[in-house]
Amino acid sequence: MKNRKSNYDKYPITRIEGYDNQIFAGYGSIAEAVREKIKRIDGTGKVLVVECYPGVDKKEVLQGLEITGDCLVIDSDSCAYSGEELEDMLKDDLTEDRVFGVLTTKTLDFYFKEESIQAARKQIKGAKGQVIVIGTGASLIAKGDVLVYCDLARWEIQLRYRAGMSNWNTVNPDAPILSKYKRGFFVEWRLADKLKKKLFEEMDFVLDTNKKDKPVMVTGEAFLAGLKRVSRGPFRVQPYFDPGVWGGQWMKEVCGLDKEQENFAWSFDGVPEENSLLMQYGEIVLEIPSIDVVFYCPKELLGEHVHARFGTEFPIRFDFLDTMGGQNLSLQVHPLTEYIQETFNMRYTQDESYYILDAAQEDTYVYLGVKKGIDKEAMMEDLRRAEKGEISFPDEKYINKIPVKKHDHILIPAGTIHCSGSNTMVLEISATPYIFTFKLWDWDRIGLDGLPRPIHLEHGEANIQWDRDTDWIMENLVGQTELLFEEEGVSVERTGLHNREFIETIRHRFSRPVPIQSEDSVNVLNLVEGEEASVSSPTGAFEPFTVHYAETFIIPACVGEYIISPSGLSEGKEIATIKASVR
Repeated sequence: MKNRKSNYDKYPITRIEGYDNQIFAGYGSIAEAVREKIKRIDGTGKVLVVECYPGVDKKEVLQGLEITGDCLVIDSDSCAYSGEELEDMLKDDLTEDRVFGVLTTKTLDFYFKEESIQAARKQIKGAKGQVIVIGTGASLIAKGDVLVYCDLARWEIQLRYRAGMSNWNTVNPDAPILSKYKRGFFVEWRLADKLKKKLFEEMDFVLDTNKKDKPVMVTGEAFLAGLKRVSRGPFRVQPYFDPGVWGGQWMKEVCGLDKEQENFAWSFDGVPEENSLLMQYGEIVLEIPSIDVVFYCPKELLGEHVHARFGTEFPIRFDFLDTMGGQNLSLQVHPLTEYIQETFNMRYTQDESYYILDAAQEDTYVYLGVKKGIDKEAMMEDLRRAEKGEISFPDEKYINKIPVKKHDHILIPAGTIHCSGSNTMVLEISATPYIFTFKLWDWDRIGLDGLPRPIHLEHGEANIQWDRDTDWIMENLVGQTELLFEEEGVSVERTGLHNREFIETIRHRFSRPVPIQSEDSVNVLNLVEGEEASVSSPTGAFEPFTVHYAETFIIPACVGEYIISPSGLSEGKEIATIKASVR
């Protein structure tokens, strides 16, 4: 792949037609649009509510809206518990663990003081001029006359954590990134998402605050129309990339990344919970969390049976793990379903698989399952000694090394010890609860932050399935490809997943157009071979959609039938896709 000219699109855009006059860029035009909306409201003492997702820069937004004159400003954070009070209230959900907490069941109003809310409402009622209520939970204090919802993508929140931003309503700029992320993942984002779902139909405007001092705002009408448009045709989310101690060089070439960076370890390019969605209205691009589409259009996007099972969660994840020229991933295991439910309040677990998108020509392996006849007590003792730094864990004594090559598909149901070896490029196809990884051994490494990477032997030992030995994995997890259909120019193969896993994966190899049915499930695909493909509708329900090598794309369940064809430089050549759906 070295010196390959990349055609990978890092900024995929979905165009939204018909609302060009309902989007505004820059605080000047944004403030004017908000003022005009307020002017059209009858009466005095008009209330502007600016609801902020945790991490939004309130000061920037307040200054940008140019609120002047006789205006009462109420910061909703002043009505919430803060500092030590919040820390004590969050203790049970955050736990003492460095990485894992418990997904909160509470709602945002639980963390607000009723007496403070009533006092704020009394102030609002007595105000003679304009009122602005701003912050996380602002809409809990007042319904208001105009509602501006300030949104922010999770990846941008994480970058702000790294730059020193504190968690919501507390002061912890120097806290470890893992601690900030844990608080966001297990509590803050859950609280904010529950509130956001209730506000979609009430939003007068949605403000994209992802780029400092470069805001974009769209009307609520145009925003919801955009979500509906996305949910009815093929789309891609905006990928992001990050380095790691084991990272490789493949994505630099294929995805056109910064060659000056030491490495890129992983990428999320198909995870709506984490990725952004770029919607273009006229000449202006709006960036929003792509999970908003799942929240607002779950049946159209996911399908009836998937929505019935998973609610407003997107259950399939595609991401990249790049060890080409890098190192082994950490040796790890994921929790069983009952364990993740009972310990972390997560509804389903991280069953997964490794699709080998590329590999060095020799000596490439996946570590998978335990060797037949090992002494599990001895293995756990060696892992404990390795964690203390007394020994390097003798992986060759206990763990199978399975040779892999390009286009192999290795299945990894939860409870199976695994990791990718060096010099492989993995397309990880899995269920979405990605944070629940129990590291058992990390090859004597420290993280990029200079600290030992967290090891979770107690969690790991409780979930390792010791009967998944050499014989079992070779019979159940390796080489499970089944030919379903073949004729000139087309072959269709089932490549997995294991029957413990709810995801089914189908590989199409074809040199001519191939019709595919969504079968009432969202379909997530990646072009795993070939330069370019075109996705079209046999009924003209959506405009033809172009994808390039290694790009992940999503087909909503409501699309029904769609056609994929080799196009561009791949026209007339054999290409291949891997498709995941909920069976």
